[in-house]
Amino acid sequence: MSDNIETEIIEQPEGPVGPEAEIAALKAQLVEAEAKVAAARDAQLRGAAEAENTRRRLERDADSTRKYASEKLLGDLLAITDSLELGIKASEAPDAQVQALVEGMQLTYRQLMAFMEKNGVRTVDPIGEAFNPDAHQAMTMVESADVAPNHVMAVMQKGYKLHERLLRPAMVVVAKAPAQS
Repeated sequence: MSDNIETEIIEQPEGPVGPEAEIAALKAQLVEAEAKVAAARDAQLRGAAEAENTRRRLERDADSTRKYASEKLLGDLLAITDSLELGIKASEAPDAQVQALVEGMQLTYRQLMAFMEKNGVRTVDPIGEAFNPDAHQAMTMVESADVAPNHVMAVMQKGYKLHERLLRPAMVVVAKAPAQS
């Protein structure tokens, strides 16, 4: 009969055996763990500082954007301002000619309208169109046999849209059917 006996081989650590060796190993592990904790704390502090710097930079950029967002727009308006100043000076001259002033005002108006169109502003001039309460403000209704009922027969003040958003509704006179006699 043969007995199968399994034997376990226990490896002995190198160096001295005993509590001093275990304490030294634990101290080495402690030093290693403290180094890892210090590195993790340093990385966390650096990350927090980086996040704070990014937040401040974004805040500065947002402030700058708010402050100077209209810079190009206002720069484009300067030519129109110059034109108006020239017209005012011309009107103050003792030999001012009305026709020249009118032509200057028309030129300035065309400059202003070109500027507005370039920046996405469109005129709402609905004469002859069906009344639309989303884009028109009815000031009055007038009986008319010439214009279909609920259609705009006159514009008192043009409206304006910025792209698809209404800036100001057109103030209009709306036609209504003549009263039956």
